[in-house]
Amino acid sequence: MESDSIGALHDPVLAERCAQLLDPALDRPGAVAVDATLGMGGHAELLLRRHPRLRLIGIDRDTQALDLARRRLARFQDRFEAVHAVYDQIGEIVDTRSGGEVDGVLFDLGISSMQVDQPERGFSYAQDAPLDMRMDQSSGRTAADLLAEADEEELRRILHTYGQERFAGRIAAAIVRRRRERPVLRSRDLVDLVRDNIPQAARRTGGNPAKRTFQALRIAVNTELDALREAIPTALSKLALHGRMVVMSYHSLEDRIVKEAFRAGTTSSTPLGLPTELPGHEPYLRSLTRGAESADNAEIALNPRAASVRLRAVERIRPTPQGGGSR
Repeated sequence: MESDSIGALHDPVLAERCAQLLDPALDRPGAVAVDATLGMGGHAELLLRRHPRLRLIGIDRDTQALDLARRRLARFQDRFEAVHAVYDQIGEIVDTRSGGEVDGVLFDLGISSMQVDQPERGFSYAQDAPLDMRMDQSSGRTAADLLAEADEEELRRILHTYGQERFAGRIAAAIVRRRRERPVLRSRDLVDLVRDNIPQAARRTGGNPAKRTFQALRIAVNTELDALREAIPTALSKLALHGRMVVMSYHSLEDRIVKEAFRAGTTSSTPLGLPTELPGHEPYLRSLTRGAESADNAEIALNPRAASVRLRAVERIRPTPQGGGSR
């Protein structure tokens, strides 16, 4: 597939807004950025075009996405490097490839349109396929493995915590009953099982009743939230002075992790009640957005995935209390 064809398949969410927020940090000689969720390379391509002196490191766990991004960005090969990794490895990657700090970091979280659009990956409840759901198909257990191995309490916890599923207990019990007879191996089997084990009234509203179950399993299979809890503060610690970070999340669990990490950096750690701020306790981040920004109607019309996006961005304004990052 040619690079132009790859680009035509993929409209990155809020690409122009992300670029505007990162521009001041990247418009300098020797600037380095990390796209921690490279995907098909849409955001990376825009940044490399806008900043002819920029070097960009792209991280993704999905080998298919990396292959497409490499082809799309081949003309930037002297300024672009793709790394097969999970984004919680960003600290080691920055240390070995950029001397310990970078000027910009971008996270576009959640599942990509490419992954949803490939039925054989098993991410979509709308198409029948084997229940895989691994973002990195070269390792780890599948969703079918998880459904076969987890006990009822663990399944209930996964569905309730990661999918915010009201009927998590019913669905978990139904999965355990079903697998005594035969395993749950395909997406259609799981959709039918969920639909058959929730109240009839709940089937008529809110879209496909299995969507929360699929979200929960995907997050669990890929340990997404654990990786994110590690990745966000690590990435912040690698920002150079006046470096910027943009994060787009798509559900409240992701956004809460990002919000808390950003709040910790934009808030003084001086104990309450003291008359002056203690040295070394000042905020080291400045928020670039007022809370979380949403996509407008025009963006959503262009890219329906943007309907649930929440964008937050910060700038590093001084070294962290632990020091470093003073480039």
